[in-house]
Amino acid sequence: LAGAWKSLPASQKQVYEEARKTDWKRYGEQMAAYKAQLTPAQAAALKEERRKQMAKRRSIRAKRELNLLGKPKRARSGFNIFLSENFQESEGISPVAKLKKLFDTWQKLSTSQKQPYLQLAEDDKVRYENEMKSWEAKMIELGREDLVRSKKQRLRKKPAETAKQAEIAKASSAGNKAKLKKSEE
Repeated sequence: LAGAWKSLPASQKQVYEEARKTDWKRYGEQMAAYKAQLTPAQAAALKEERRKQMAKRRSIRAKRELNLLGKPKRARSGFNIFLSENFQESEGISPVAKLKKLFDTWQKLSTSQKQPYLQLAEDDKVRYENEMKSWEAKMIELGREDLVRSKKQRLRKKPAETAKQAEIAKASSAGNKAKLKKSEE
């Protein structure tokens, strides 16, 4: 089609362009008439649905961009590894039935039987962290600091440190409230 379009003379292209413009104008009029007959609640619902669609598109574009930049795949869980190893041999008509059967099997496994899968999951987690560190260094080098995880995410604080920081923050906010009350008086 692209080749046929390129080979068309300008006069024929103009005919199609005019048809497109009139169709677009008619579409705009029809949409305006449709939106005019909507109740405020329906208009709000339509607007919310459009917002969700756009958010989903932005999310898909962001994920696609990360894939193109070579972001490592997340670490798999022990259950996920168990599924991938046993899915083909499991009994069931549909994939959903197979998953349910494997989930029940996983629940019934003892901790010693789960241990090899959990160990593989730990190894995969180490792999993921190493690959993420090198990928983040590469992104910083390319000038894409916006894609790097925050230090808060990478360096998980100990619960005791977090509790102390929460107390300090609470005390400082209480001091700020007292100052505000004094200034209002």
